Amino acid sequence: MHVAIIGLGLIGGSIGLALKQLAKSRWSIVGYARRREVASLALKLGVVDTAETSLANAVREAEIIIIATPVLTIKEILAQIANHLPPGSIVTDTASTKLQVMKWAEEILPPTVDFVGGHPMVGKESYGIRAAEAGLFQGCTYCLTPAKKASPQAIDRVTNMVKMLGASPFLIDAQEHDDLVAGISHLPMLLSAALVSATAKDASWHKMSRLAASGYRDLTRLASGNPEVNAHICSSNQKAIVQWINKFSKELESYRQLVMVGDKGLEEALTRANKTRQEWLNKTQ
Repeated sequence: MHVAIIGLGLIGGSIGLALKQLAKSRWSIVGYARRREVASLALKLGVVDTAETSLANAVREAEIIIIATPVLTIKEILAQIANHLPPGSIVTDTASTKLQVMKWAEEILPPTVDFVGGHPMVGKESYGIRAAEAGLFQGCTYCLTPAKKASPQAIDRVTNMVKMLGASPFLIDAQEHDDLVAGISHLPMLLSAALVSATAKDASWHKMSRLAASGYRDLTRLASGNPEVNAHICSSNQKAIVQWINKFSKELESYRQLVMVGDKGLEEALTRANKTRQEWLNKTQ
């Protein structure tokens, strides 16, 4: 099985490591990186078998092409590889938004190629190829959004690859995916960044920062994510994210009112939130 991974950061690098460690005899992996030093590092770390700085060369013999780059770069990548893809090959991606990517794939890719959109619901505080790890996808949900014209065989092959990574495939419509992840992934990232901005701008930040401990660290972890990737996510899912920001703003305002009143209503609201989160945790264990 010849696989090309375009983009050798945290996600692309982790896919390469996982496939190489879990099925050494079955997978031949070529990686593409814009920068030669990243390509060389991927080889050194054992992420890929061969590395290319030419997109055409990277995909020329590939059966499965995985695009693991910031979402707004995917359109250009599809355009550059479209004429070099082998007939019968499968293209997938790992972007955190799906609707726009699916439209690009339908417009740009030739009819001889199948596209199955993907999004692993996983990440780390650190990013880049040095943060890659083979076990990153173990136990995570991996969303798949097949194109309307994708063959059952192509869907099965991508599904099987996802299972090999240790993840659980989850078939979902692209629009529904974007609406849902805006609330449980994109909104938390922005809340994390906003908390850092709000506290760091305060005149007492130099003292406050010395007091900040696990609670602040936990809530601001997502602010350490890749700024380019996160900005691309917001630009490609604006409507859904803004809707969730509005919902959260209303909810936060209700908590502000409860704090001002200072009665048992606040404790009751906190108890409901506590119970809801515990129920969610129990389901995920």
